[in-house]
Amino acid sequence: MVLGVAEDLDPVGIRSVALGREIRIAEPLVASLAAIREAALAALQSPGPVYGVSTGMGDQSRLALDPADRQGHQGRLMLGRAVGSPPWLTRRQARAALAVRLRTFLNGDAAVSAGLCEQLAALLNADVVPAVPSTGLGAAGEIIALAHLGALVTGSGSALDPDGVTARPAVRALAAAGLAPYPLAVKEGVALLEGVPTTSALAILASGRARQLADRATVVAGTGIAVTRAHRDPYSALLARRDAELTTALERIREIAGVDPQPRSLQAPLSFRVLGPALAHLDRCTSALDAAVERALSGVTDSPAFFGGTFVGSAGFDGFDLAAALDAVTVAACHLAETSAARLHRLLDDRVTGLPRQLTDSPGLHAGLVAVHKRAAGVVHRMRREAVPTCLGSIETSLGQEDVQSFSMESARTLGSALEGLAEVLACELLGVHQAVRLGGRPVCVGADAHRLLDAADDALPTGTSDRPFGRDIDALLMLDGGAGDAVH
Repeated sequence: MVLGVAEDLDPVGIRSVALGREIRIAEPLVASLAAIREAALAALQSPGPVYGVSTGMGDQSRLALDPADRQGHQGRLMLGRAVGSPPWLTRRQARAALAVRLRTFLNGDAAVSAGLCEQLAALLNADVVPAVPSTGLGAAGEIIALAHLGALVTGSGSALDPDGVTARPAVRALAAAGLAPYPLAVKEGVALLEGVPTTSALAILASGRARQLADRATVVAGTGIAVTRAHRDPYSALLARRDAELTTALERIREIAGVDPQPRSLQAPLSFRVLGPALAHLDRCTSALDAAVERALSGVTDSPAFFGGTFVGSAGFDGFDLAAALDAVTVAACHLAETSAARLHRLLDDRVTGLPRQLTDSPGLHAGLVAVHKRAAGVVHRMRREAVPTCLGSIETSLGQEDVQSFSMESARTLGSALEGLAEVLACELLGVHQAVRLGGRPVCVGADAHRLLDAADDALPTGTSDRPFGRDIDALLMLDGGAGDAVH
């Protein structure tokens, strides 16, 4: 991928870089960055303090640095702030974070050198990624996580091993890739520590995963609607007036469930009827997250940011916009998981399905899927505990200089856990739908995607409907879900 302007590294491009795509910065963009850098260096010759350059950081910003102390200061900024430990971000997540860090530098506000930008691109192209902690991040902004990212650049930190779990000294990883530690010049260390690139990266990956799981939920639940012969009224296009997201959701449900002229009852259980609104709400929340990401990518997140000869301090590292949007998607995902677990419970009820109770071919002799539902209930209970808004609950740090935080990376971690839980509950529901199909026959009315999913489940699962270790079945169905790893904690 050749980057001619900063906007070329958009969320789609960042996802592709996270998956391994290489990048190159076009020469005109390199020249533009060099011109901004030259202007910034000239501005730094003027009298007056510049945060993190001629002063300390945080509560020590009131302390001026002697000219001699400024030598090497930018690299030292990575040392005492790199206080994290495992679990690290995954390699995919860390690559995305590097890509977003590069994207925000390409905007020009950070006034870093083109050389630093090219070093970030070189790290990505060599697949040398930082070991960045995924939790224990109580600073305002992302200063702990970004100190670890920056320490890879300088060689003082650690790089993830290929297994994505362990780490090794950055200098060894750089040398193995034919790269050298990058000596940070004036303003470049503080720039590496500012903004919300890691949260933005995690949000980009989580957004894609949320949409993938929303469609999986539609196919699984839509097939269940057909299996139970639920009344189709709740999915009528007439009910989506002036609601674009609900219109889309109901259209997709109708495509999957098909038409049944003789439903079993006038009104299906509520967990079936609210599928459309639940999907529409997740869609709206995910779109709001996408908008917050776009603001983080294109807006001013550096501090101090450079504009026309002047350095301006900002709160662009706060991240509350992203954190609140991430929390909203978490709640929407938890609600969708609750409806999935409830539908699975209804599938066990012969009054709803007309099939053998608990979906077993030998009631009394075999338990059927009753314990599968209990697993889903346990996952939903965990998700509820984690659905408390992460962006609230500030704790003073830095002697009161940082007296509020958004905990945006923790919000991203919580959403990752929620999406992992949603995938697990949907696998349980899919097992129930598949068992119902084996007991009662495949509905002819379902759409092509439903047939494809049922065929894939047939191939993945043992034959028959008798009791077996159904946990293995759930694991097999989770393997059909190709998106795992993008957003998990």
